[in-house]
Amino acid sequence: MSNYRLTVGEYSLNWGTPIRLDPAPAAGNALTRQPGGEWDWDLPEGVYLARDLVRELAVLLDSVVEQLGGAAGYEPLLDNVKASLALSGRESVLQLDSLRLADPARTELAGQARRIGDTLARWAGEQAGEGPRADKAILGRVRFRSRCDHHLWTPLVTDILTGPSGGPSVMQLFNEYLHQLVLLRDLLLPYENWQEVPIGIERRGKGKGLRYTEQARAAFLAEFLMSRPSHLSLLGYAQSGLAPELSAPGYGFQYRYGTILPASLGRHPADSRRFLLGWYPVRTVPHTVDVGASAVFDYVYPDYYSAPRSHADAGAAAGRTHEGDLRGIREALLEVTPAEGETGRVQIHYRLQIGSQAYRVDLGQLLRGHRYLYLAGPNQPSEEGTRLTAAAVLAQPGLVHTGSGTHHISAGNNPLVVWALLGKLYPENVILLHGEVNEKLQGAGGSGKGFGAKFVIF
Repeated sequence: MSNYRLTVGEYSLNWGTPIRLDPAPAAGNALTRQPGGEWDWDLPEGVYLARDLVRELAVLLDSVVEQLGGAAGYEPLLDNVKASLALSGRESVLQLDSLRLADPARTELAGQARRIGDTLARWAGEQAGEGPRADKAILGRVRFRSRCDHHLWTPLVTDILTGPSGGPSVMQLFNEYLHQLVLLRDLLLPYENWQEVPIGIERRGKGKGLRYTEQARAAFLAEFLMSRPSHLSLLGYAQSGLAPELSAPGYGFQYRYGTILPASLGRHPADSRRFLLGWYPVRTVPHTVDVGASAVFDYVYPDYYSAPRSHADAGAAAGRTHEGDLRGIREALLEVTPAEGETGRVQIHYRLQIGSQAYRVDLGQLLRGHRYLYLAGPNQPSEEGTRLTAAAVLAQPGLVHTGSGTHHISAGNNPLVVWALLGKLYPENVILLHGEVNEKLQGAGGSGKGFGAKFVIF
C-alpha cells in the first residue's frame, strides 16, 4: 500500500500507511434494564465521532422531557445547554471571556472552545428535532444517580425541574446530560479538526460515558486558567482522552484510530496555528506487529538547550544550491525509528531531498521551531547579513546557531524547505518572511526579539 500523503497546495508530506475509518453505530443499547424494572444509562462501547456522541447522549434529554410529562418541551432545556457551553454568563461552565488571554496558546484554545460549544449546542437542537431515540415507556423509567450537581440552570429551567413534574431523578438526568456535553467539548479542545477525531469508548470502570476524562480535564483546565499551558501538557491531556494507556507524552502519538500531531503540518508554516493538534488518518508506525498498537513520538533532543550545536559560519561554503533547485522540490518524507531502549516510543525524522543529497531533521524539533518562530512585520528595513544556503545549514550536525549578526537563508519560498530549516536552526531568534521578498529583505529588521543574533528565512 502506498504512503499516506498530506497535501498542501502543490506540496506533499508522505509517511506511514493510510487508514480508512468509518465509525459504525455502537453495538449495544445506551439503556439497560435493571432488576427492579428501572432503566440505567451508559454509552455503549464503540468508536464515535463528536456528532455520534451527541446523538447517543440525546437519550438523556429525551428522558428528561418524557419524565416532565412533555409539557415544557425541549426548547427551554436546549437554551440551558447553549448557556452552559457558552464562554460567558451565569450558567457558563468555562467562563473564558472574563479572562484577558494575551498569549497565542490560550487564545487558540479559547477560540476552539467557542466553536465546539456552539456546534454541539446546535447539534443537540437538531437531534431533539428528530424525536425520541427510545420507547416513551422506557424513557419514563430511566433512573441513575448522577454525581454532577454543580451545573447552574436558567431561571425557567429551574422552575420546570423543581415544579410539580420535576424531582430529584429528573434533575440528575439533566445535570448528567449537561455534564457529558461539557466533557465532550473539553475533550476535543486540543484538535483543530475536532469533528473528525475518532473517540474509542470502552468500559474503563471510571464512571459513565466520558467521565473517565474528568481527572485529566480538571488538571489541564487548572493550568489553562492560571497560565499558558505547555505543549507537553496539551499532549498529555490529548493522550488521556484518546489513548490513556500511553506513557509520558512527547510531541505526538499514534493510537488505535490514527495519528495525533500538531495541526500546523497541514499548512504553510507562516499560516498555520502553532498550538492546536490535528488528527491524521495514518498509521505512522508501520513496523508494529499489532495493528492497533499505540506509540509516543519522542524528541531527539528532549532538552534542546543542551543539544549539540554547530556555528552558522562553519558550513557557509558547503552545499551550494540555486533557489530554482529548492523551488522544484515537491515532497518530503517522514521516517520512523524506535527510540533507543524504549518500548512503545519512536523518533521521527523529516527527510528532504535537495538534488542528489538527502537531509534529515527531527520532526519534533521542526515542530518546536515552528512554535518559537517569528513572522516578519510589514515594511521594516532589515540590516545587512550573511547569506547562507539551505543545504549549507542542513548539512551541519546538531542545531545550527550563531553568536552575533544576521544570517539570511533562502528557502526558495518553498514550505517544505522552510519546515526543514525550522528543525535545524536553534529556535531562539528565527524569523520567517513570507510572500514577495525584495533585495533588502524588508520586514525582518524590527521582527524577532529586537536584539541579538538572528536567522532570517525567506
